[in-house]
Amino acid sequence: MKLQTAIDRISIEEAEELAQQLNGKTDILEMGTSLVKDYGNVAIWRMRQKLTQTTLLVDSKTIDEGAYEFNQAFHYGGDIVTVMGAASYDTLVACYKVAQKENKTMMIDLLEVSDEKIAAIKDFPEAIYALHHSIDRKDKLDAVATVAAFHEKFPTIKRLAIAGGIDLEQTKKLAQQGLLEVVIVGSKIAKAQDPIKAVNEFMEAIHYENN
Repeated sequence: MKLQTAIDRISIEEAEELAQQLNGKTDILEMGTSLVKDYGNVAIWRMRQKLTQTTLLVDSKTIDEGAYEFNQAFHYGGDIVTVMGAASYDTLVACYKVAQKENKTMMIDLLEVSDEKIAAIKDFPEAIYALHHSIDRKDKLDAVATVAAFHEKFPTIKRLAIAGGIDLEQTKKLAQQGLLEVVIVGSKIAKAQDPIKAVNEFMEAIHYENN
């Protein structure tokens, strides 16, 4: 299991500083949607310069003009780019084709996507499917149960991620469960008083199954 650390809702200068601190410490660094919207594609390039040892995910949440947005995000330095599962099938195909051509990765954000739609878009074997519990929701995510239920419904989807208020204890349980490729953590690392200490604790947690 890999650790994806999400950076959101801060200035680009703060994001660059945090990226430099986390370079080589987290497997994937997520440039959150707010940074993409606030600062645009040039900011992807600026983040790329800080990440010499860490994969860069651009959380563009593409929902239309898929080929254009994916080409731009990869051109400026992204390794993984997100598309909304709610997008049209043709948009997903367009994004996937660009990712495959560039030897990069498409992540499909399944935020509020129905089982029927998931069943219709499950045929992108190299894509990562991200279970996503909205930050605006009032209920708390049971990550382990959510992953188990998804795996039972869609056993052919092999590359899975999850996001939504994931803490250290949930990360340990997800590591033990052994079904996820990526666990996505935001404020528990990015907003921590000591982000380096926090990221190290989460990296230890993802190897919990070996302890």
